[in-house]
Amino acid sequence: MSDEPINLVLEHLKAIRIELSAVRDDVREIKHRQSDMARQMAGLRREQAGDAETIAHVESRMDRFGERLERIEHRLDLREA
Repeated sequence: MSDEPINLVLEHLKAIRIELSAVRDDVREIKHRQSDMARQMAGLRREQAGDAETIAHVESRMDRFGERLERIEHRLDLREA
């Protein structure tokens, strides 16, 4: 009768060990996924910075085109009153 409680405790400990192992595997997988997502976010930030640079360049060119157009209109006396 005294062996039965010891075996019961050992069985529970084995079950806990199995569950803990499964939890460790899940946490490891979550960490890998989180790292992948962090890398992807960094890539998106780099792309966004590149897009912002491109937009700034296009806006600068549009400003210069506007200035040139104003000078052309002024030279040809096409300005509206």
